[in-house]
Amino acid sequence: MIATWTRRAALAAAIALPAAGTQAQVPAGQQPASQITAVMQADVRIMDPHVSTVYITRNFAYMIWDTLFAMDSEGNIRPQMVDSHTVSDDRMTWTFTLREGLKFHDGQPVTSADVIASLRRWGPGDGLGRHLMAATASMDVVDARTFRIVLNRPFGLVLDALGKPSSLVPAIMPERLAQRPRTEQNSELIGSGPFVFRRDLSVSGATQVFDRFRDYRPRNEPANFLSGGKHVHVDRVIWRVIPDAATAANALTTGEVDFIEMPAFDLLPLLRRNRNVTVVPLAGPSMWQGFVRVNSAAGPFADPAVRRVLMMAVDQSQGPQALGATGDLSIPQCLTFWMCGGALETTAGSEIAARPDVARAREALRQTNYRGEPVIIMQATDIDAPRVGSEVVAARLREVGFNVEMQAMDWGTVVARRARRDASWSLFGVHAQGFDLASPLTHFYIGTNCQDFPGWHCDERLTPLLERFPQAASLEERRAIAADIQRIAYEIVPAVVWGQFSQPIAYRSNLEGVIPSGIPVFWNIRRTGR
Repeated sequence: MIATWTRRAALAAAIALPAAGTQAQVPAGQQPASQITAVMQADVRIMDPHVSTVYITRNFAYMIWDTLFAMDSEGNIRPQMVDSHTVSDDRMTWTFTLREGLKFHDGQPVTSADVIASLRRWGPGDGLGRHLMAATASMDVVDARTFRIVLNRPFGLVLDALGKPSSLVPAIMPERLAQRPRTEQNSELIGSGPFVFRRDLSVSGATQVFDRFRDYRPRNEPANFLSGGKHVHVDRVIWRVIPDAATAANALTTGEVDFIEMPAFDLLPLLRRNRNVTVVPLAGPSMWQGFVRVNSAAGPFADPAVRRVLMMAVDQSQGPQALGATGDLSIPQCLTFWMCGGALETTAGSEIAARPDVARAREALRQTNYRGEPVIIMQATDIDAPRVGSEVVAARLREVGFNVEMQAMDWGTVVARRARRDASWSLFGVHAQGFDLASPLTHFYIGTNCQDFPGWHCDERLTPLLERFPQAASLEERRAIAADIQRIAYEIVPAVVWGQFSQPIAYRSNLEGVIPSGIPVFWNIRRTGR
């Protein structure tokens, strides 16, 4: 509470003062006629959309790349780069035609060859894309604007895969760049999306600058989340990195920045009282679940019996409360891996976590082979949710009897260190959105079963279930399979949920047309005179 009061007091004292260092340094003569400055969650360290599941990379992708299909605000998958498509009677052959006039930022037309090369590069690394590729017999160019996907077995999620709204983004890039292996990041960032990345004006660790792509052809329909007409009404968007939450909030209140992707929860009351600031809570798939990802390959949690103690210990009411996500910003307890409120929500297998209890967990720990080995928690201190979630889980595990060692670092360092398949880490705090978690195939910590993905859980029972899921003929059948998958997940414990909550966005009230979304998008926005 002292830290919270201090941060609020610092903001209140600074309201009338300029926020030092918040202006992007753009050379004279290159200032745009209109721009939006946004404070984003982190620096963009990986810019290739086919390489990383990190959300800031995903957000970057939607600025400069476009996708064949896209999700609307109701969760429907709608055509985006595609003009029309047909499906054979047996649903095994899908033929797509691109819209006329699509161009890349280098002026070259978007062709079917670009699409096929991009899908072949994206698919093997993506949870849903990997299953689509396994179900595909061939992908063929019909003509410059038409391509065909022929399946080798039923796959009911073709459009869901091509229009999935999150990591990895099925971004379409030029064929020559898509031919580069995923193990080699593309440094040439050419898309066909509504913005052009200005590397020459960007500063690593500080700013990313995007200019409106003047040859972009938006769809002739209203913008609707990631779908529809992506009409850009400003000349430039600047992303800023401001690690200190109070400094970022001060910059918003004084008008030096226009948008904050993740304002600190303890500063929301002050922001809400400012008539020049609008705070919007997000719902549905824009909500977050906080997790601790478990290292199942090495250290104390290589033993599944020890992992199961985590399920008995973690109390989901504590994490969101400590974060400040109280009232309608959180769900007191969510016992599904597929997001409460999602189409696949189920409590199957959740009995072990339904009544968290320190005494019960302590007794269960005594009956395992755990003998005080260090439980190393990597704590990302530059993002509120992982920072607070890690602290809450660490305190709970100490009560249970674990020898907990917290190691503080920034999120970029967590991402780098989590790739080490050894006992140098045991857990790390993380949060993910419903866009990824609402399906077993896209769930980072379930769909990556038996893959080389940090955490390295592997249970052979999951493999056929994950393969059957996209072949299901109905939603009810998919729900049944998802319930079976969840039963196994509660048994093997690849990750533990510490809470489901909403992370509001905040922006200047003179912005109109802001799309309320957990994936920040900067089309459709106009600045008014207010």
